[in-house]
Amino acid sequence: SHPLLCPPGIKCGGVLSAPSGNFSSPNFPGLYPYETECTWLIVVAEGSSVLLSFSHFELEYHDACAYDYLQVYNGAARDRGNLLGTFCGHSPPPPFSSAWHVMAVVFRSDRHVAKHGFAAAYRKDACGGQLTGLSGEITSPRYPESYPNDAECRWSIGGASGGGPLTLVFADFQVEGGQGCGFDYVALFDGPTVAAPRLGRYCGSARPPRTISSTPHLLIIFKSDFNIGGRGFKAHFYSAGECQEVFTTIKGNFSSPQYPNFYPNNLKCQWSIQLPPGYRIKVFFLDMELEGRSSLTGGCDYDHLSAFDGGTENGSLLGRWCGRESLVPVTSRSNRLLLVLHTDRNTAKRGFSISYVGVVPMNVSCTRTDFYIQIPVQSLAQLERNRIYLGTPSCAAQVVGRNFKIHTRFDTCGTESQRRNNTSVIVSTLYIDFSVGDQEDIHQYEVQCEPKRKEASVTLIAGPDPSRLSQAENLVDAQQREGEAMDAREIKTQDTSDIVFISICILAGLLMVIAVVGLVLL
Repeated sequence: SHPLLCPPGIKCGGVLSAPSGNFSSPNFPGLYPYETECTWLIVVAEGSSVLLSFSHFELEYHDACAYDYLQVYNGAARDRGNLLGTFCGHSPPPPFSSAWHVMAVVFRSDRHVAKHGFAAAYRKDACGGQLTGLSGEITSPRYPESYPNDAECRWSIGGASGGGPLTLVFADFQVEGGQGCGFDYVALFDGPTVAAPRLGRYCGSARPPRTISSTPHLLIIFKSDFNIGGRGFKAHFYSAGECQEVFTTIKGNFSSPQYPNFYPNNLKCQWSIQLPPGYRIKVFFLDMELEGRSSLTGGCDYDHLSAFDGGTENGSLLGRWCGRESLVPVTSRSNRLLLVLHTDRNTAKRGFSISYVGVVPMNVSCTRTDFYIQIPVQSLAQLERNRIYLGTPSCAAQVVGRNFKIHTRFDTCGTESQRRNNTSVIVSTLYIDFSVGDQEDIHQYEVQCEPKRKEASVTLIAGPDPSRLSQAENLVDAQQREGEAMDAREIKTQDTSDIVFISICILAGLLMVIAVVGLVLL
């Protein structure tokens, strides 16, 4: 601790490495000194966890705890991603269970108003406690070794800001079995207390099913009797909403938890995009700042975002990113895409913001003179045919059988000739209008034909936000640039004509003056 902050002779902070212990604010139970800052680092055996609880708590109150405060960190570093909570006033913090074997507690007082402070106790390998993160892991005592007899543990999960319903998944489960699970068992409750509806009671060696709470709270109780044990269990939980979302709409956007503020540590978050058959998914990275690459391996070994084709982590990996990389859009090969964010125990950053758009399934072909475009009606089932048009609304699709069809000659429908890579190509823009009410939502695709080869292609050029997401060969931008050039030419012409007009006016004025002077002299 800083010598100026803590008056001489007052013990403040330090490393606590015994299996259990107590600590308190300076002078406790007397008034703590002004301008004091203390940090306690609790370090127990690796593989163990720390349970921290408070028996007394009284600090100066402020609604944002800006004056005197106590902070609890799930790890050693003062990393915002590790912060479990900031506390002041008279309400004691809940018992905290660490996600690993290190926990830090910081106490700070300002130069005004002193109170009696706090008293805290910790112990290692205690089971149960309050878990407030968006995601985490819990295990039975001593897992994967056999759990002790006569154990009773309570984990209360919830209370994370912005947290939604909680999902609990058991990765491993082996608990003494028996009729009605009367000996050893795990019980789940849909709320913070045993008064909440019970979601299940489990024992034996069959893994319990995935459980989803209906509230932002979940209570897990583990109980063992006086004999016969087992390996116990390991389970993961995560909060739906910020950390676990499924998207089925044609376009959408999402961001890392708490974006643009720092994301929490120890996360595994998943965003699943599931669109109708035939669609592909194009993902645009609007902003990204994660922990950087490993200096040893050069890989994204710490915090990273991964994309998997096909909707599961078994699918092919489309990309794995970290740091502050500027990313090009990624397109899936199927109608399902899974994005997974992993964060480790320290060094949190701002996170990411992403938007996506479904690439409509279509068949585009061409001859030397015509475009042919075909889209399955079921892919755009909610749209009228006039919402799908090439170049101008007058070139709308027709419904032929089970398809929307556009057949048009190159000299119509806003089609124009361009040179690209020293090749003459015919280009137009296909518009698909998903707008609802006042919400304009028009997706644009560039259709291109190389008449000599009779080869056609189609590219999504504007999706959720054209101003931010337009791609390199964006026809709309090219037209805009041409338009600006034309405006500039018109302005130049206008300037020239203005100069000529003013010159004529001045000349006429001079001739009139000469005429008047001539009349006077006569």
